[in-house]
Amino acid sequence: MQTINIHDAKTNFSRLVDAAAGGEEIIIAKAGIPTVRLVSIKPPKVLRRFGGLKGKVRIAEDFDAPLPDDILAAFEGR
Repeated sequence: MQTINIHDAKTNFSRLVDAAAGGEEIIIAKAGIPTVRLVSIKPPKVLRRFGGLKGKVRIAEDFDAPLPDDILAAFEGR
């Protein structure tokens, strides 16, 4: 987060808009008092890395096996 006074914000407006579009939060102060916040409308895209949990997640062999009758009855409200 960056705080900048209003005079510098006027001078560097294009640069500040580019920084905000890139995900940075800019606070604009008037007479030293924070007044407004300049942020991007859309959050920056987070790149997903495929295979990031490889080897960390294990699914049991019987994951999709039928439930025992007593547990199935409890789910069905019997």
